[in-house]
Formats: sequence, C-alpha cells, structure tokens
Amino acid sequence: MPTIGILSLQGGFQEHLTALARAAASLSASAASAPAFTPTPVRTPADLARCTALLIPGGESTTIAHLAAESALLDPLRAFVAAGRPVWGTCAGAILLADEAVAASAKKGGQALIGGLAVRVHRNHFGRQIESFVADLELPFLGGDEQQQPARPFSGVFIRAPVVEAVLDPAAVETMARLPGRKTRAGIDRPSESDGDAEAGDIVAVRQGNIFATSFHPELTDDIRVHVWWLGEVAKYLEKETA
Repeated sequence: MPTIGILSLQGGFQEHLTALARAAASLSASAASAPAFTPTPVRTPADLARCTALLIPGGESTTIAHLAAESALLDPLRAFVAAGRPVWGTCAGAILLADEAVAASAKKGGQALIGGLAVRVHRNHFGRQIESFVADLELPFLGGDEQQQPARPFSGVFIRAPVVEAVLDPAAVETMARLPGRKTRAGIDRPSESDGDAEAGDIVAVRQGNIFATSFHPELTDDIRVHVWWLGEVAKYLEKETA
C-alpha cells in the first residue's frame, strides 16, 4: 500500500491530508487498478523513509526549512528528491524545491532550500497577505471531458505566492500553467524573466521529471482535480518502478 507523505512541520498540511484522502478515494472509485494510497504526516526521517511520494505544503518557507533542519530532515529531503521520487510543492513548498529563490527584501543569511527543481522563484511576488487573490487558471494537464472539451478553469488561490522568475534548464523544466494579466509594481513585484514568453503571464506551475510545483493552493478549494491528477502521476511512477 503506497504511502504518500505530507511534510507536516508548519503550514497547510492538514488541508492537504484531507484533500489527498478524498483524491485517493476518487481515484480508487474511478479505476479498479489504482493503488490504495495512504496519506500520512511526515515529521521525522523515519516517517520520510516509509514514503513513496511526498507533498510539501504552503506556509512559511523559512520556518519550514528551519524546522526541517532542527528535525534532521533537510538532508533526507534532498536525498528523497535526488532519488527521483515523486514530489509536489505548493507555494512555500515550491520555493523550497527551487534551486534558487529571491525576494524583494532578502533576509540575512538567505533561504535554506531543498532544491532539485531547475528554476529561480521570486518569493511573495504579488505582495503581502492582504493582497492575496483567487484567479481562474487554465490547467490543460487536467484533461477534458469525453466530448473533448477542455478542462474547466481551476480556481487558483494565491497567498503571498511565489512565481517562477526564470527557468534555469529549459530543456528539463516544463511549464504547466501561467497566470496572465497581473500587473507588476515597482519595489514589490518585477516582471518574470520566465522562459522568454513573459507576455503570456507569470509561470505558476512547473514540472521537472517527478518534481511538480505550484504557486497556488489547490488544497484551499473543494476541487480535488490537481490532487487526483498528481496521485495518477504517482501511480504511473509505481508502474514503471515495478515493471
């Protein structure tokens, strides 16, 4: 029975645990051959060692990194990612997975990162928490319906959200979603260099191999399509591993 870990040191891990449980039930109901996924909190290296895949939630990236270091988890997390296991980071989780992270006002000592995702992210790209917003996103990877209609828009919740400012390895990193039409503001936001197509919008979801990252919070909606999709990708990974 594959175990899906949710890093549960700080942030929105409980919401992800709930969403993953719903997604696992939905996947099992729609496909008899789907693995029986078990979501579980991860707080220690021993917890992580039992996991097939890992989700790193939103929260405070510096706090999560600090607590991971105190829990002797930083190096095991880096090894988990480097081993090619499926990992998904949302918001702060996306920051932690990035190889580089910058901010409008960098904290002394910098930001400890897990790394593995060849992008540079800009933290708090849209400003403070009071400037959080919800926007409809086109997520083609979710697929459409039986009539070949595109997937309905997904309500992306952005809370002090990062964006991918630059793709460091365009051959390896796939852009999965963009947020069009947002204005940048001098001193707080800056235009995304992204992949040379900034006019199409800021990059808010990317994938590199088994690493997936989103700037937004799918767990804060009742829509579990992204969680279902990701578990489906984990199932594909397991099929390859056991083939």
